[in-house]
Amino acid sequence: MDESSTHDPVTYGHCAHVRGPFFHGTKAVLEVGDQLVPGYGSNFQEGRVANNVYFTALLDTAVWGAELATAPAGSGERGRIYVVEPLGGFEDDPNVTDKRFPGNPTRSFRTRSPLRVVEEVHDWEGHAPEVLTAMLDGLARLREEGRDVIED
Repeated sequence: MDESSTHDPVTYGHCAHVRGPFFHGTKAVLEVGDQLVPGYGSNFQEGRVANNVYFTALLDTAVWGAELATAPAGSGERGRIYVVEPLGGFEDDPNVTDKRFPGNPTRSFRTRSPLRVVEEVHDWEGHAPEVLTAMLDGLARLREEGRDVIED
């Protein structure tokens, strides 16, 4: 059976069944107890304010978030990954769920409520440089074609 036929859609009114741990990958330096809230600049589109905070139940998806938040700057800076706790309801991330992938295999979610930082994950491994470059090139192509739409 594939993910799309077993996926139980996650909505604000139907999210209590989703279990963590949950992760957030970013370039932000945060402390335990800090809260991530919407209304700040997007890590993925220059000049865009994010109306949601995005998180995942998979460490690898958070690794992509951390890498894509830092790599475009070309500074070589390593992103950060935090274990987070949603403080309110959340839903499937519509930017990937059934749009780029059937179901939600990346276990990606978004919320308009705060996420509380529980701890930092220090021992994560990034993707190979050629894999990261391929992802960045693909995103650049989407941007050039006007298809880098973020539903926020």
